[in-house]
Amino acid sequence: MMRQTVESADPELAANHPARLVDLQRYPIHDLARAAAQLLVATCRAELRASGACILPGFLTADALRRMVGEARAVASRAHWGGSSGGTAYLEPPDMSFPEDHPRRRTQPSSVGAIAYDLIPPSDALRQLYEWDGLLAFIAAVVDRGPIYRYADPLGALNIAVMKDGDSLLWHYDQTDFVTSILLQDCQTGGDFEYVPMIRSADNENYDRVRRLLDGDRSEIVRLALEPGTFAFFEGRQSIHRVAPIAGPTDRYIGLLGFDTRSDTNSSERLKMRRYGRVA
Repeated sequence: MMRQTVESADPELAANHPARLVDLQRYPIHDLARAAAQLLVATCRAELRASGACILPGFLTADALRRMVGEARAVASRAHWGGSSGGTAYLEPPDMSFPEDHPRRRTQPSSVGAIAYDLIPPSDALRQLYEWDGLLAFIAAVVDRGPIYRYADPLGALNIAVMKDGDSLLWHYDQTDFVTSILLQDCQTGGDFEYVPMIRSADNENYDRVRRLLDGDRSEIVRLALEPGTFAFFEGRQSIHRVAPIAGPTDRYIGLLGFDTRSDTNSSERLKMRRYGRVA
């Protein structure tokens, strides 16, 4: 796999360089030595630590966004839907050793289509951006966890999630410390990204708060305002979150860019079968 790097901080980058997909005037991530870039990193880092999320509206240029939407539509028919049977908030089978209404045992409906990494052509703009080392360096600086790597998963490293009328994503925790995404196309109605910041910790699952949430208590929910072209950092291991039901004829496309502090991050065969309908 070819990795593309920025050779210099020269603003006259080649027109086809992946950095050109980003609004570099607003987000100068191609040169992290610049004072403006260092301020951006510090601001993002502070927001992420304070709330578990950081969003960068207008991260993509208008041309890049149009191109990515068109390319997503071209492969959308190849998305795999894992069915609507859903699962638990912990992305594990229900644990029958707990009481019937316990969060570890309760299942929720969920339906999302996933376009696997290997179905996104190397020439597509979203894939070029994901494989650019400049983006990797920027994300590493913001999450501040030392070196980070692209997922080793040949199916899950980069995905486009497709959601249609009636689809939703269940309340759940992520299995990695942080997630990065770019909303490409929003739906007509619904589709809000909702979360409860840092609801659990390493030594306290806060099952009572999770149970109240699953019962319909919305008092702790924060809505993340996303518009097409927005890049988002999110710490989902400790913050339970969901995508509210989609309504209307316009599909929702969101690019999910997989990075981790480990170089060998891969999905389980169970998760691959559920998400992509295959393991290789």
